[in-house]
Amino acid sequence: GESGVGKTTLLRLLCGFCEPPSGSLLLFGRSVSQWNLSELRKQISCVFQENQIFPGTVRENISFSRPGATLSEIEAAARLSGLDGFIRQLPKQYDTMLQANGAEWSGGQYQRLNLARAFLQDALLYLFDEPSASLDEEMERLLIESIHTLRQAGKTVLIISHRPALLRACDRVLQLSR
Repeated sequence: GESGVGKTTLLRLLCGFCEPPSGSLLLFGRSVSQWNLSELRKQISCVFQENQIFPGTVRENISFSRPGATLSEIEAAARLSGLDGFIRQLPKQYDTMLQANGAEWSGGQYQRLNLARAFLQDALLYLFDEPSASLDEEMERLLIESIHTLRQAGKTVLIISHRPALLRACDRVLQLSR
């Protein structure tokens, strides 16, 4: 759908960040407003267009979605997002410090960090808002493979995208309109 039609708002509604002005939105058979937000957010993993980076190490930033994850689990999530090879080239690898403003890396690298965080969460539902917008063709291809891996594991993936390759990887394509 075109800009302003409500695609991102739909994802925010599903995450419980806001409530619909009327009616209700059902998720897993229950109204989103009836969910305990912390329980709901354990079931949903979101990657929005804005990259969320926290002051701390790469390991801490990826494991933000699942505190207590092992280093091997974090590395597996980074491999799924295509970031592991880049991290291994850093002097302190997963212990490299990051700043909240995100000035050290490219937009695509931060996008892959956010994807790794999402993959680590092991949610039932993955919500991606333009997940390949900052990625080159090779990284987009890897993202598509990772989405197939999630689907094969019985996960549901909802993607907002205008990228043809990503849309071709979907079972269903819906277009929102005013």
